[in-house]
Amino acid sequence: MKGGLERLAATIAARKGADPETSWTAKLLSKGPEKCAEKFGEEAVEAIIEAVKGDREKLVSEAADTLYHLLVMLAARDLTLADVEAELDRREGRSGIAEKAARGKPGA
Repeated sequence: MKGGLERLAATIAARKGADPETSWTAKLLSKGPEKCAEKFGEEAVEAIIEAVKGDREKLVSEAADTLYHLLVMLAARDLTLADVEAELDRREGRSGIAEKAARGKPGA
């Protein structure tokens, strides 16, 4: 049985070719990857705001919106949840500090 994120990702993939007049997902995707990325960013900021405020219920809602828009953004670039899971699997068991060092990215 698929988990919620897998089901959501499958629904998004199925709606890629749907009529933008009948599907919010298709409408977002029809606007292109840049718009999908913008919507993801907006939802991520809203989740951050709720995390800072400490409202658990609103944070859960915004986190769900953020995950949905992340999957839409990935679909807009023909990437899947499985692609992200493969990257997470590759990183498993490796220190976050070592991972950042290997990527040459400074900071947090």
